[in-house]
Amino acid sequence: MSSDNGGWAWFEPFSDGRPASDRRDLERAFARCFGGADGERALAHLRAVTLERALGPGTPPDTLRHLEGQRHLVTYIATLAARGRQGGA
Repeated sequence: MSSDNGGWAWFEPFSDGRPASDRRDLERAFARCFGGADGERALAHLRAVTLERALGPGTPPDTLRHLEGQRHLVTYIATLAARGRQGGA
């Protein structure tokens, strides 16, 4: 991670300089983990408790930031699994 990114480079997919073959291997691993009925059920649960969750106007900022982090992680996992199923597009 370079010093000029302010510590946020990890939000960018595969910004750590890994070769494309490593990225494809990782995507395939996520596709295997979250493929099939059990994997889809697990992803559906993660989506339900994060992406499909709404918080009220009185929610403290720390809680909002925490939920947004969870949402990002679930989206990241789902994206890796989808790319792995598509052959690493």
